[in-house]
Amino acid sequence: MGCKFNVEASQMKRNMGNTPLRKIVIVLACIAITAGCANFEKQGKPSVVPDNIPGYLTSDTVPNSEALIPPPPAAESTAFALDQDISRNSLTLRDSPRWILAAEDADLTFPRAAGTFSCVLNAPITEQETPHLYMLMRRILADVTLSASKAKNKYMRTRPFVVNKERTCTPNDEQSLMKNGSYPSGHTTVGWAWALILSEISPEQADAILARGRAFGQSRVICNVHWQSDVIEGRIVGAAVVARLHADPVFRADMESAKAELAAVRAKGLKPVRDCKAEADALAQYPQLAPWPANK
Repeated sequence: MGCKFNVEASQMKRNMGNTPLRKIVIVLACIAITAGCANFEKQGKPSVVPDNIPGYLTSDTVPNSEALIPPPPAAESTAFALDQDISRNSLTLRDSPRWILAAEDADLTFPRAAGTFSCVLNAPITEQETPHLYMLMRRILADVTLSASKAKNKYMRTRPFVVNKERTCTPNDEQSLMKNGSYPSGHTTVGWAWALILSEISPEQADAILARGRAFGQSRVICNVHWQSDVIEGRIVGAAVVARLHADPVFRADMESAKAELAAVRAKGLKPVRDCKAEADALAQYPQLAPWPANK
């Protein structure tokens, strides 16, 4: 709901004329609109992503990343020296299978993003087969985006590809990324939030799910669009959002529905549509730079 009192009132006047009874209806309707807008502003605006899917939380209830995490490492600090060292090492993965997977992980549009964890779950995540789980992931994306944006906008940290002048795994995004803060990593935030929630939905696969969530964040370093400290703090923000979501009854109900859907999909014997062997091989590449267990 948006607060469009003047526009909606004028539209109603055109549609209903000027009889005394209709004037009363208009006044009452306008009062209702005004009250709704006031209540909406009081409660906070719901978080949304570019396709206008609302999150579970509002601007008042979503965790404030600015309050959760410290400022990014200073230019002369040992922490930033470590960021730079990890960045240089990660550049050796350019054009490798792991680099290609990092480019795939960069795509947060749906339905593509819904399949990120399908291999570790050994099940498809689609709007047709798992509608509650599919929408759960989309709504969480809105919540973590709103949460991470507070620190991003405050610090506006420069991304590594701007500093090192090396290419990224998503060249078409570079112009927009230059104008967007690096700290914390939004992709990491949502990837870790998804991993935490999916590990609850499918606890018997928690280790593999969490490993994939960690790898999802590391993809941003490999892609040369984030520093390691961006990724580390992104996980903190993602965990904070998940903790807050558990207080929301609608979210908890959707979690239960998602569990039932996943069980139904497995009962049907449906398999992921992704190339899971290629994904596992990519994740196993250069384990010294990506110390998580390979998916099998």
